[in-house]
Amino acid sequence: MGIFSRFADIVNSNLSALLDKAEDPEKMVRLIIQEMEDTLVEVRSTSAKVLAEKKEMLRRVERAERQVGEWQAKAELALNKGREDLAKAALAEKQKAAELVEALKGELVNIEEQIERLKEEIGQLQEKLNDARARQKTIIMRTQTASSRLDVKRQLDSSKIDQAMNKFEQYERRIEGLEAEVESYDLGQARTLEDEFAALEAEDKVNQELEAMKKKMAKKKS
Repeated sequence: MGIFSRFADIVNSNLSALLDKAEDPEKMVRLIIQEMEDTLVEVRSTSAKVLAEKKEMLRRVERAERQVGEWQAKAELALNKGREDLAKAALAEKQKAAELVEALKGELVNIEEQIERLKEEIGQLQEKLNDARARQKTIIMRTQTASSRLDVKRQLDSSKIDQAMNKFEQYERRIEGLEAEVESYDLGQARTLEDEFAALEAEDKVNQELEAMKKKMAKKKS
């Protein structure tokens, strides 16, 4: 059984209320859109049939109006020939044709009114369908966002973070232990001649860089 039972149900429907009550809004909006699309196809099919009926009615009106003219011409011909009886008979047929024209035009008016109603219904259905499609996009985006946020929350679970931080701290302590062990070897060793010259060279480089910086600053001041 469909969500809607007739055209008025779709037009007067409150999509927000329907989706709020649904256990699965994404599935519900898909069903709503499908039913709206099916209804729209039916209404357009009906419109095509009524338009075809209008064309046929216009042809019938044209034929009846042509007959009115033909019987008028025949009545005039008979009267000119002195055949009043035939003229009267022709005028009687003309009257029938004229009455048929009026009746057909009345039906044509009804058909045109029906076409206008169908146009209005198609417009209303299309508007509702556009609204449902827009809501579908919003629901899908919200679902995807919520799922992504849930995944992030799960990955950032506090216990997992604590475990990771504990591992980092363990690694840091191990590294500090290794560094301390290296430093302990250096403490008991005297500086070699190469170490002394390396220290002098390093000191010279620092002094050179300091003098260059002083000159540079003096230029800026001047």
